Amino acid sequence: MVLEGVVAIQLFTHAAVVLARTAIQAVVTVEPAPAHLVGTGGAIGAVLRYWVGQRVSRGSSGRFPLATFAVNVVGSFVFGLAVFAGASESTLQLVGTGICGSFTTFSTFSVETVRLYERGERALAVGNAAATLACSLAAIGLAWVLIVASSL
Repeated sequence: MVLEGVVAIQLFTHAAVVLARTAIQAVVTVEPAPAHLVGTGGAIGAVLRYWVGQRVSRGSSGRFPLATFAVNVVGSFVFGLAVFAGASESTLQLVGTGICGSFTTFSTFSVETVRLYERGERALAVGNAAATLACSLAAIGLAWVLIVASSL
C-alpha cells in the first residue's frame, strides 16, 4: 500500500511538472508586442465602455439596454472601418481585439436580453436581440460602404 501511495504521488508530481512546463511554454510563445497592443487597447476600450455606459444610462428610461446597444453598434462600425481600411496587423490587434473587443460586449447583451424576457418584457427582449444584430451588421455594412464601395 505504501508503494502504491508513492507511485501515485510520483504520477501526480510528473503530471504537475508537465502541466507547468506546458503553461510556461504557452506564455513564452506569446509575442510581447501583440500582447501589449491588445492589453493597452483593452484598457482603453474598457474605460470608454464604462464612460459611455455612465453617460447613456443617465438619459435612458432604463427599460431598454441602450448603453449596451450603443457600444455594440459603435464598436462594430469602428472595427469595420479598421478592417476595410486595410489596417496593419498591429493596428487590428490594438483597435480590433483590444479596443473594440473590450468596448463591445456580447455577454452583457445576452444577460440583459434574458433579463428582459424574465421580467415579462418578451417583445422588448426580442426587439433588443433583433435590433442589436441588425444595427451591428448595418454598422459594419456602412463601414464597408465608406471604405470599400466608395473606392470602386
